[in-house]
Amino acid sequence: MFDLDSEARERLILWIKRRMDEYGITLEVLESSIAESERLPKYRDAYGNSWNGEGDMPSWLLRYKHAGQDIEHFRC
Repeated sequence: MFDLDSEARERLILWIKRRMDEYGITLEVLESSIAESERLPKYRDAYGNSWNGEGDMPSWLLRYKHAGQDIEHFRC
């Protein structure tokens, strides 16, 4: 994360609020979008296996990892 001083943080918050107003984004829409993105798969292989990154790593991804493959190769 970035370490912002309080003035920079306030300016950033104001900028975000203005952009949200400009594009008609409400907090509810933002929260919904974040929740949806957390359910989307973060990793996928060519066979259609996918994992959202929560819980234990699935066996299909563990096999790749144990074979020396960097799991970031499968990041969506």
